[in-house]
Amino acid sequence: METIFFKGTAVKTCGNVPVASEKAPAFRLVGKDLNEITGQSFAGKRIVLNVFPSLDTPVCAASVRRFNSEAAKLDNTVVVCASMDLPFAMSRFCTAEGIDGVVTASAFRSPEFGKDYGLTMIDGPLAGLLARAVLVIDEKGNVIYSDLVEEITNEPDYKGAIYALKHD
Repeated sequence: METIFFKGTAVKTCGNVPVASEKAPAFRLVGKDLNEITGQSFAGKRIVLNVFPSLDTPVCAASVRRFNSEAAKLDNTVVVCASMDLPFAMSRFCTAEGIDGVVTASAFRSPEFGKDYGLTMIDGPLAGLLARAVLVIDEKGNVIYSDLVEEITNEPDYKGAIYALKHD
């Protein structure tokens, strides 16, 4: 279990987030077209997993915008933005914002995603949603960067993730 904070109040997650040098757990999420998205969907590419509670918050929306403008442009890299939001809402957000460089992926059918990645919050006002984290997975499926954001209302360390992508 990890401890993070929501507006200064401690919140527990269901497990531990994978760290650099570990094999990334397999995942199954749902794309905007309701088709399944898996890690294998991006075989041979580096994956930025941008995980957050909901696009209906300014910080979550900012992370999608930022990774769309920075990481999505890198060679051999795909940015997967994952939350419990419904695929329709995620698609609407990206269309309204002109965001076309990221893959939106919902965990609404896949509670095992949050469990396997240790990111499901088990208490606090956001219980059941995913904690804010960024993981970079290399072409071989290994985690090369892991950032569980300690305070949910803060943005992730974009520079750290981008550095990992450029210097692996």
